[in-house]
Amino acid sequence: MTLPTDPADLGALDARRLIARKALSPVELAEACIARVEALDHAVNALVAHDFEAVRAGARAAEAAVMSGAPLGALHGLPFGVKDMIDVTGLPTTFGSEIFRDNIAAKDDAIVAAMRAAGGLPLGKTNNPEWSAGANTRNRVYGVTPNPYDLTRTCAGSSGGSAVALACGYAPLATGSDTGGSLRNPAAYCGVVGYRPSPGVVPGNTRGTALIPLPTSGPMARSVADAGLMLSVLARPDRDDPFTILTGGRTPWDPAGFAALPRRDLSSLRIAATEDFGFAPTEALVRAQFRKALGLLAPAFAGIDEASPDCTGADRIFAVLRAVQFLGKHAKMVDTQPDLVGPNVTDNVAEGRGYSAEDVAQALHMQGDFYRAWQRFFETTDYLVTPTVTISPRPWRELYPTEIDGVPTSSYYHWLAMAYASTLAGHPSITIPCGTDAKGMPFGLQVIGRRHDDIGVLAVAAELEAVIAGIPDLAPRAPDLAALRAAPAIAEAEGFLSFE
Repeated sequence: MTLPTDPADLGALDARRLIARKALSPVELAEACIARVEALDHAVNALVAHDFEAVRAGARAAEAAVMSGAPLGALHGLPFGVKDMIDVTGLPTTFGSEIFRDNIAAKDDAIVAAMRAAGGLPLGKTNNPEWSAGANTRNRVYGVTPNPYDLTRTCAGSSGGSAVALACGYAPLATGSDTGGSLRNPAAYCGVVGYRPSPGVVPGNTRGTALIPLPTSGPMARSVADAGLMLSVLARPDRDDPFTILTGGRTPWDPAGFAALPRRDLSSLRIAATEDFGFAPTEALVRAQFRKALGLLAPAFAGIDEASPDCTGADRIFAVLRAVQFLGKHAKMVDTQPDLVGPNVTDNVAEGRGYSAEDVAQALHMQGDFYRAWQRFFETTDYLVTPTVTISPRPWRELYPTEIDGVPTSSYYHWLAMAYASTLAGHPSITIPCGTDAKGMPFGLQVIGRRHDDIGVLAVAAELEAVIAGIPDLAPRAPDLAALRAAPAIAEAEGFLSFE
């Protein structure tokens, strides 16, 4: 393999192999990642809390284990970013909320604990919007995280800090979570990979609405194989998630399989494609780039059918169920400390209070019909490809897009419709980099498979990733690191800490 000159640019699998061969020191890798953060984070504000001395100590211990011949975990010596929605011992967990500005974690979240047990090194906390509400990574605790490809534009969200950290080479892996595309949207905007698994594959042991699995955590990385490696650690038995199926203490999926993806013959698959699922408010620029990408990828397939599952009621279902979840978790905060709660959370609580029990009951029944329509569609289709996001990145000062191609959006999350379609059906979905759009911004291609065909979605995405790499008009490009080093501090920008 051809290796980059800076260890910070290594992927997870490559770095792990070099560490095992004693060709790369975990200390060298950690120092390279820390140096990258120190060189660039003034411009992008992606890593908002850290303890680099703890990272260095962990790297020295990882190196000692290598030199002593001790058994090495799947992530041994690999730094990883942690979204500021879950705990890392000794670091703040603010949720992007002023109410929790001074909250210090007493123990690791289960995801962090699993990655540590596999040898991973938490590099620090990555930025997200308040309570992950909205897909623009801004909050009043840490400010904004802009897009590394254009510092005037949004990196999306809510796992925006993780996506930016990956794009900038802070770490080869990062955690993300996803309800309406919260790890897929920023991955698409930042030219990296984000994977939303089937419900229960990554246990949500702290999910408030345990039996309505809209949110899930998932891996983010710079390649599909690296995301699979991380998923092999995250996909663990846990009875606290009712969707994590256990028989004899084991899940029906073999976690180790995610780290060694099978080859798939793309030409043997039944592929469908849709620009909008029949309802998503998709920008003309995005439609054009998607059609261009399909044209260039077409030779890899036997054929591509223009088709979509029936998505009747998607907007209504998502609006009601999302609002109900926010109402249950955040209503007390809005009532008792309204000045410390941002507009997106406040609006979602108000929306939730506007729905009746009948509205909720109807949404749940509609979701059942929606799910069954998707099952019928995938009886004759193996994989569905779509754009990941409905629009090209907009200015980060715009809290959310109020219109798309001149047509008003119905809410602050309506522009996420391309992602929440598969959320509502519970189907695994991945975004991979697929060229740049007419504005020169990264474009994400979404691949969706049958429920619980997680290894198939990853394997097909890996094959597509390889095809894309060989097409000059689609091959990914990294952000301009020299320009980021020379950029002014984003904290000096007007509106950095404000929603106005």
